[in-house]
This record gives sequence, C-alpha cells and structure tokens, in this order.
Amino acid sequence: MRAFFAAPAALWDDWAPAMRAACPELDLQRQGDPQGFDAVIYAPGYPEDGSAMDFAPFTGARIVQSLWAGVERIIGNATLTQPLCRMVDPGLAQGMVEYCTGWALRAHLGMDRYAQDGVWRNEIVPPLAAERSVVVLGTGELGAAVARALAGLGFRVTGWSASGAPVEGIAVLGGERLDAALGRAEILISLLPDTPGTRGLLNARTLSLLPRGAVLINPGRGTLVVEDDLLAALDAGRLGHAVLDVFRTEPLPPAHPFWAHPRVTVTPHVAAETRPSTAATVVADNLRRAMASEALRYLVDRARGY
Repeated sequence: MRAFFAAPAALWDDWAPAMRAACPELDLQRQGDPQGFDAVIYAPGYPEDGSAMDFAPFTGARIVQSLWAGVERIIGNATLTQPLCRMVDPGLAQGMVEYCTGWALRAHLGMDRYAQDGVWRNEIVPPLAAERSVVVLGTGELGAAVARALAGLGFRVTGWSASGAPVEGIAVLGGERLDAALGRAEILISLLPDTPGTRGLLNARTLSLLPRGAVLINPGRGTLVVEDDLLAALDAGRLGHAVLDVFRTEPLPPAHPFWAHPRVTVTPHVAAETRPSTAATVVADNLRRAMASEALRYLVDRARGY
C-alpha cells in the first residue's frame, strides 16, 4: 500500500514515524509518480507555493484522507474526485473538550472579576453549574464530546444542529429551532463547520436573541460570526464576553479591533490540534478499509460540506 503525503514539509517528521508504527505495511512517500499511489494523505498548506492541490493525476487513489477535521479548504477543489474523509481524532476531540470546558468554567465562575488589586469582591457568589444553561451549536463528533463533558459537570446543556440528530444524554434542537436554542444560551459554544448555511449565522439578529450578558466561545469556524455585529453587541453590553479562537483572516491582523476590545479574548487557533500519536491509527484504519473496498469512516458528504 502506497500513500502520497500531501502536507507541509514541517509535518513529515511527526507523521512519518507515527504512520509507520500504526501501519507497518504502508509505503508513505512525499514524491513519486501520482498514478502509483493508492491513497493521498492531505493537509491544507500543500503545495507550499500557495497553488491549489491537483488531485487529478492520482488516478489510482482510493481515498483522500484529510488530516484536518474541517474540509472547507479542500471540498471545493474541482480536481478532487476521489472519496474524501475528514479527520476524527480522539486527541483532537479531547483537546477541544479541554478548551471548551476550561473557558466555559472561567465564564461561569466569573474568574475575570477577581483582579489582584486589593479589592475584596465577595458580593457575587457564583451559581452552581446546574443553574447555568449552555448551548452547543454543532453536535457532531466534537460538539457531542463537548456537550457530554459539560453535562457531566452539571451544566444544563442543549445542543443544536441543522439535522437535529440525537445525541445520547443531550437534548438536541434542530433546524428551525435555532432561535429557541439561542434564547437559552447563557454560554454559547460554536462548533459548527464552515458551510454556506452556517456563514454569518451569528449576526445582529441572532446575537440579539442571547440572554443579556451571555458569553460566546467560538473555537469552530470564524466565518460563522459577522464581526462588526459581534463588536456592536459587545459594545452595547448585550454580550458579556467573547472567547474567539478562529477568525475570517488568520493570523488575526495586529490592528484588528478584537485585540484591544476589553470584552474579547483572542486565542491563536489553538483550541484543538490533530495529533499524530492518536490520529495515525485513524488514518491507518481508513487506508486499510479503502484497500479492502470496505466502508470508509468519516466520509464527507460533499452536498452538505462536511
């Protein structure tokens, strides 16, 4: 089994040994005749000259396995005719759970109130988690993991997805019930993918539905948020705070108003990362499935965009 590693060169030293350990029968290469490869392992940023990846010459490839959970930077590639699978990595999911629960707890407990300035602020006692409503937008693999973790801490958790597909132990609203979900979101966590249906979803109208003082945590996709509308909601005090890990332009330009806004926390797209140590087994399993003509895991539905 031969696979072409279509990913930035900086990733090779971590991925090559991890793939050899997870899949000893794999011949992983960074160059060679495209027609001789059975699979393509892809990450955005390849080719490194900024051009689009050309999948057309890989006529024998049975699978294109993305190393990213999001596939918006590849799915529109007209040369991509092979089956495309997104990454669902246990390590990535755990990283997202830790990021979202950490920031949710920080917001819930009001930790930023306690400035170390000699003022004894005991007038507000934080509520228990059971008294706080959290809404998770997007209840796929990552969103479901985050929702279950927060529910395990005692929060009143509601999920929302376009399909409304059930998640065990979590109340999930679907489709047209977005407004109802937002209306109860004292803490709103967005893990939606970037699709035509999600772009600009958090805008002046939808942000106005959140309870006054709500906190937004967005480690999903920057395209979800209309930035000017978010800033206006923060300036007006309708939103208490926004923790943003993803942006329409990355890196976030130094002059962007998010950096200096007192009610915004910027993190540099670090919420979750695909880790070769855990993800290599996912890739290996899918490559073996492709070679055996078995059903692939996490196959992308191109009509839906994920």
